[in-house]
Amino acid sequence: MAKLKYSGGGDWYADRTALPNLISYCNANIKTNFYPEESIVEVGSKEIFNYPFIYMTGHGNVVFSDQEARNLRQYLTGGGFLHIDDNYGLDKFIRPQMKKVFPELNFVELPANHPIYNQKFKFPAGLPKIHEHDNKRPQGFALIFKGRVVCYYTYECDLGNGWEDFGTYPEDSQETRTKALKMGANLVQYALTQ
Repeated sequence: MAKLKYSGGGDWYADRTALPNLISYCNANIKTNFYPEESIVEVGSKEIFNYPFIYMTGHGNVVFSDQEARNLRQYLTGGGFLHIDDNYGLDKFIRPQMKKVFPELNFVELPANHPIYNQKFKFPAGLPKIHEHDNKRPQGFALIFKGRVVCYYTYECDLGNGWEDFGTYPEDSQETRTKALKMGANLVQYALTQ
């Protein structure tokens, strides 16, 4: 599992403890065999193809060069999966960049009965709310290429905050953290088996 490093000045490195904790949770609960430490891959690199699941987060600006957009498209259409987690403020930057990657696709909101919410852990109401910002409901959007979800985008949810070490955000309860990890495990399970 890897975290995506991108240009533009946004904090791609946010949520420092999130992925190692998700990796540990997945290895224990859905029997994955991920290396315990996160890797970091750049959008335009060949190394991206070594990882079936890539996580992207941040608060700020994102810029994909034409080469990076082509590389990311090749990765996603070739079987890779990208989870974009808006850490707050990413939305206006990531949407136009993903349009560079898939000009022909639009993000569609997945309904609560979608398989992504019904893997090992059940979320009958859809994406859970983890971290509050603007009193908006959490939304899970997808880019669907030839019937396959290639990118899942969590908005107004902040799953990564919930994966961080307990106590990182004083207002987050252990129950909220568990919910976030369960949803993350669902994402991984879905991405690896769809």
